[in-house]
Amino acid sequence: MAGPVAEAAARPPVPPAELKAFLRLAASDEDALLAALVRSAADACEAFVGRLLIARGVAEALPASTGWTRLGLAPVRAIESVAALGADGAETALPADAFAIDIDAAGEGWVRLTAPRDERRVQVRYTAGLAEEANGVPEAIRHGIVRLAAHLYARRDTAEPAPPPAAVSALWRPWRRLRLS
Repeated sequence: MAGPVAEAAARPPVPPAELKAFLRLAASDEDALLAALVRSAADACEAFVGRLLIARGVAEALPASTGWTRLGLAPVRAIESVAALGADGAETALPADAFAIDIDAAGEGWVRLTAPRDERRVQVRYTAGLAEEANGVPEAIRHGIVRLAAHLYARRDTAEPAPPPAAVSALWRPWRRLRLS
């Protein structure tokens, strides 16, 4: 079963110009590279902290269960719909009394069916993200993205892999979401 699928972020949480200023670059011949490095660093950040940085829509297929099932991405801002998934992948919207939803204080989203169904899976559509826009992303996270992108920029011409600076994980660790299965 595939995991949650988030829409692509409209804008990265850090503008490439911020990385350019951090690196003290004046020329614009590497702007596309800098933008790609910022996107890569932001993706790495989301994977490390286990949260979406900027709010966006998510579609997630879950087992059809009467027990509470946690949604894969957080923090959940809203759960928009729950639909039954047929064997052919067709979605059938469920009436509001066929399921229950909850968003807890930690921003975790939960879904359960109120009665057993013939379908084996449900499709849940929701919105998740720490901030509504890039400026709402905590500064420590933004700075960690800049530092990781700068590290990638400095290592772009070397074949030897190097671990990212320890400061990056130190900046991101307070927002890290760990799940125990």
